[in-house]
Amino acid sequence: MYFVEVILPLSLTKTLTYEVSEAEYNYIKIGMRIAVPIKNKVYTALAINLHQNRPILYDAKEIHQILDEKPIVNEIQIAHWQWIASYYMCAIGDVYRGAMPSALLLESETIISQKNDNFVDETQLSDDEYLIYQALQKQSSLKIQDVISILNKKNVLPVIQKLIDKGILVLQEEVAEAYKPKLVRYIRLNSKYESNEGLSHLLELLKSANKQKEIVLSYFQLNATTKNPTTVKSLIEVANSTSAVVKALIDKHIFEEYYIQEDRVNFKGKIKEDALRLSEAQEIAFQEIKSNFKNKEVCLLHGVTSSGKTEIYIQLIEEYIQQEKQVLYLLPEIALTTQLVSRLRDYFGNKVAVFHSKYNNNERVEVWKQVLDNSPKAQIVIGARSALFLPFSNLGLIIVDEEHEQTFKQQDPSPRYHARDAAIVLSSFHKATQANGEQVGAKVLLGSATPSIETYYNSQSGKYGLVEINQRFGKSILPEIELVDLKDKYFRKKMSGHFSDTLIEEITSALSDGSQVILFQNRRGFSPVVECMTCGHVPQCQQCDVSLTYHKHKNQLRCHYCGYSMANPTSCHSCSSVHLTTKGFGTEQIQQELLTLFPNTKIGRMDQDTTRGKFGFEKIIDSFKNKEIDILVGTQMLAKGLDFDNVSLVGIMNADNMLYHPDFRAFERSFQMMTQVAGRAGRSEKRGKVIIQTYNPNHNTIQQVTNNDYLGMYKEQLYERQIYKYPPYFKLIKLTLKNRDFEKLKTGSFWLFQVLQQNMSIPVLGPEEPPISRIRNEYIRTIMIKIPQNQSLQVTKKTIQKILDSFESVAQFKAIKTAVNVDFY
Repeated sequence: MYFVEVILPLSLTKTLTYEVSEAEYNYIKIGMRIAVPIKNKVYTALAINLHQNRPILYDAKEIHQILDEKPIVNEIQIAHWQWIASYYMCAIGDVYRGAMPSALLLESETIISQKNDNFVDETQLSDDEYLIYQALQKQSSLKIQDVISILNKKNVLPVIQKLIDKGILVLQEEVAEAYKPKLVRYIRLNSKYESNEGLSHLLELLKSANKQKEIVLSYFQLNATTKNPTTVKSLIEVANSTSAVVKALIDKHIFEEYYIQEDRVNFKGKIKEDALRLSEAQEIAFQEIKSNFKNKEVCLLHGVTSSGKTEIYIQLIEEYIQQEKQVLYLLPEIALTTQLVSRLRDYFGNKVAVFHSKYNNNERVEVWKQVLDNSPKAQIVIGARSALFLPFSNLGLIIVDEEHEQTFKQQDPSPRYHARDAAIVLSSFHKATQANGEQVGAKVLLGSATPSIETYYNSQSGKYGLVEINQRFGKSILPEIELVDLKDKYFRKKMSGHFSDTLIEEITSALSDGSQVILFQNRRGFSPVVECMTCGHVPQCQQCDVSLTYHKHKNQLRCHYCGYSMANPTSCHSCSSVHLTTKGFGTEQIQQELLTLFPNTKIGRMDQDTTRGKFGFEKIIDSFKNKEIDILVGTQMLAKGLDFDNVSLVGIMNADNMLYHPDFRAFERSFQMMTQVAGRAGRSEKRGKVIIQTYNPNHNTIQQVTNNDYLGMYKEQLYERQIYKYPPYFKLIKLTLKNRDFEKLKTGSFWLFQVLQQNMSIPVLGPEEPPISRIRNEYIRTIMIKIPQNQSLQVTKKTIQKILDSFESVAQFKAIKTAVNVDFY
């Protein structure tokens, strides 16, 4: 008996065993995809082991088919995925599903077809049944989705079931390959017309067909200039003709068409010939990083904003490229890849590949295959956190830029991993043997102007190397930061909308100098609250415990948690009063006010509403870089390492809404966000200016931002974290429980809390109602577990998992959803 052990793309913590023949057993390799049946469906499983041990608890089913000729996942990846599943307490199936491009995860689609040997009495069929039967006379099979379209109904399963019961239809499960290679249509002249005689015969043939003759002449012209194969598309463009004329020439056997498979994402451009020159400070940092890498796997590069960290990365990448190693460059935000890709391609040409969720399925599969084949086209991979899962086999360096960003931590769905921490573990799996016989992993460089407290603590304790740059690149100096007291300005009536007279003056001055301005407000929409002036009613989301945000552009109220929307009311839903007002402000309102204050300026907005499309980021960033936009208003997307050399002023509209979040990281995050936004100003020779509007100018964190005092913030936060038992002194695990029944959730969460408290001698807090205690009609409760450094994390997690398993086995709590978030951010 022969068996294969597989991972399924389902929330299963264990692997499943399937039976294979001896021939299949000898053919299958670890990392191949296999179509396997489970509960009348067919899923794409991944082979991770081959053995001859029959499973004890169930009879092993036979596999359906082997989908690959060679492995598409390597053993390093499988080991890394298993580490993620173990450390972040999630199912290995969730990691597999999250890691693979969905085009490689084929799932069966239910196909219905007609039984051939049955006589059908059409008079006995209902209208709906007859429509399906008629459709099957015209085509051999239908998908469930097709039936929904035919009947214009959502619930079609009862109708299909009746036809199956009558013996008219049969169901079959079919796996469809989702990835399709991109084929480009090329054209060439038939070989019989290539000689001089053939050519004169051809011109004679086309004497009266002018349009066809024009295309043939354009073909010769194009061939002579480019010397490359000719695509049908380029030929039609040059000849200013149509595809119908080309088709006529193909039908006459004058032209022959053929197809070549091409990558969807290709770099076309010139590589810079000049070598990169580092400044003195950059050169010192570069050498320090290299010496740190001799005895440490991880190094932190702590350089002030605009200190030229990217140039150091490029120099370091150059060294690893020469060693023929692969490089992974992780970024927190897709918006950043736009700028960085063009900079890296200037130096490395077509060795740069990009991988993130804005790319479509086929593009992601192509990058996956390039990395798997160790192709020169994907020697450097730039991507958001999902790029961590690519099939690297020769990884030498991982760069995690803006490592402090919370977007590196995945919140939902599972696996809730932190890309920075998972990257450090991944580097240790890529072991290489040095000349002295010692094994070392790939190196990790973490870069940030405002490192996370945990990372800086690790560098101070000697776990990571530390390299610091305290001056900006070139002649630029850190911007001047000015605080504006909003209380005082409102009292003295020096405010125009949400703009103080100081900010208006500075914007006017910057615009008159031909400079650009960035304004930061960490809230999208027009206004977060619409309130009735008569009774105080505020429209709430029907499914979540939040007020609806007013979006003026679409004149609607929208929930930012579940997407529920309604038209903006003209009168109060509670008392029918027409006196409604908006409270608070978002990016949309800032944009509206700017149009009134500066009517002749071009104003852009960068938030989730304006960057939805595939090229949403590129369009806005390019427009701003090309000076088509004078003032750019945006949310936290602006705070993530974008580089614009013409920005002389940055305005933070309201610093306080970041400071007072019910979160132990609120002050750290506020410092990081404000320092990063401030760092967008004055990145060329002219010194920039930053205006921070606040009701509390004497707040410690705001003063630390003003003085660029990272160390002061670090020491203050570290002192508080030690007292209140937070990272880096304690590990945090958050359990989130959700259910539509408020009482059931309350009882269940309290039961779980008590059992955890009784079985563990460490702080367990809760069950707590989070600030937003209901989302999508599900009530939420959270429990926080704090694990001290001296306690075994593995043992504690096993205890928590056992308690969670027993919680799920209690009948009344079965319906409660539980999610585990390790090291939550």
